[in-house]
Amino acid sequence: MAASNKQNLQLDWGTIALYGVLVLFGWLTIYSAAFNPLTPSPFTFSEEYGKQLVWIGVCAFLIVVILYLDAEVFNKFAIYIYLFFVLLLMLVLVIGKEVNGAKAWFGIGDFGIQPSEFSKIGVGLFLSKFISSSGVQLKNLRTRIQAFAIIGLPAMLILLQPDVGSLLTFLAFILVMYREGMSGNVLIAGFASVVIGTLSIVIGAGRTTYPYFGEQSSIWTFLISLLGLAILALIFVRNFIVPRSRRMLYSVIVISLVLASSLAFSINYIVDNVLEKHHKERIYVMLSLPVEREDASYNSEMAKITVGSGGLLGRGFHQGPMTQNNYVPEQWTDFIFSAVAEEWGFVGSVLVILLFFALIYRLVALAERQRSQFSRVYGYCVAAIIFMHVLINIGMVLGLAPIIGIPLPFFSYGGSSLMAFTILLFIMIRLDAERLSIFR
Repeated sequence: MAASNKQNLQLDWGTIALYGVLVLFGWLTIYSAAFNPLTPSPFTFSEEYGKQLVWIGVCAFLIVVILYLDAEVFNKFAIYIYLFFVLLLMLVLVIGKEVNGAKAWFGIGDFGIQPSEFSKIGVGLFLSKFISSSGVQLKNLRTRIQAFAIIGLPAMLILLQPDVGSLLTFLAFILVMYREGMSGNVLIAGFASVVIGTLSIVIGAGRTTYPYFGEQSSIWTFLISLLGLAILALIFVRNFIVPRSRRMLYSVIVISLVLASSLAFSINYIVDNVLEKHHKERIYVMLSLPVEREDASYNSEMAKITVGSGGLLGRGFHQGPMTQNNYVPEQWTDFIFSAVAEEWGFVGSVLVILLFFALIYRLVALAERQRSQFSRVYGYCVAAIIFMHVLINIGMVLGLAPIIGIPLPFFSYGGSSLMAFTILLFIMIRLDAERLSIFR
């Protein structure tokens, strides 16, 4: 076991300071966005800002507990922590309460706990344990399958809830695997799939909406698959594969054609028949495609108007008309960045984004200075998860990503989100305090 001196921990105070600033800024934004003039005191625990203070206090207690524990505990018990959260994800499907169409919460009085937020802690720890195990090489197909299974089990349980937003954030772990030696082919294939899928949705919607595509959209879909084939095959052959024979080259082209064509022709069926109606509407709104309900784009439009209302320097604290009049639904949870933009303007919004990227950069720096591979991999897990949340949440508010309902770390109201991100971050800070140790 690594030796620890709890009286003289080498804590990274820069990272802790960034955490404190983000939490404080987040609480002030919640106080403004959820402000009730009838109960103006910030200690009104029946209001969101009062409840968030309670969660901040709980997080302070959790920080003390995490910093007191020996760092090797997180390595030694990684699999048990992972299995515990998998069990909670199973249990919530049975006894959880339904919120916004997803059975993803345990109800505890006026409070709720969302296990999918905490499951990222278990995946991060167990994936780090697995990758750092002796003899594991992510260039090996079997090892990659095992790593994807670690990520995929909780992801599938979250899909059953269904909670598409939390599910998408699990893509962050793929970035970590790439850092640890997985071939770049996976990222290239993923990017090509997104391009092919997006174009196919646009063309598929054109069967009944866009006259210049008309009834020939199936031909356009086929052409898209050919385009995807060309891009995919060229990238694979030019940068990643040195064909040993002409037969191998032909095999790559045929496999790329089958995969690209299958995706191009199946994506609209999935959108129309597998996804929930509101998920389909959100994708269509993001792509500026017509939808049946006139108010389907209301949240997105109000968020963008609110962001624009802030101008360069913002309207000032408690002075944003769109925020104070509650024009944006969920403006203290999923859409809290719109309140930041209106009250603090472009300058304040950029400052918040820079704070997040300073934290992510700091986490990467902490990860790279670890002597233990377990600590390095875990550091990248935390950085990737925060990056994915920030990217999707802010992109959603700006209309650049579909509305899928994921929180902005340390800003959005909610105990599950704040506690999960606090635990994620401070486990890394605790591991970094013993960065010269090697955990087995």
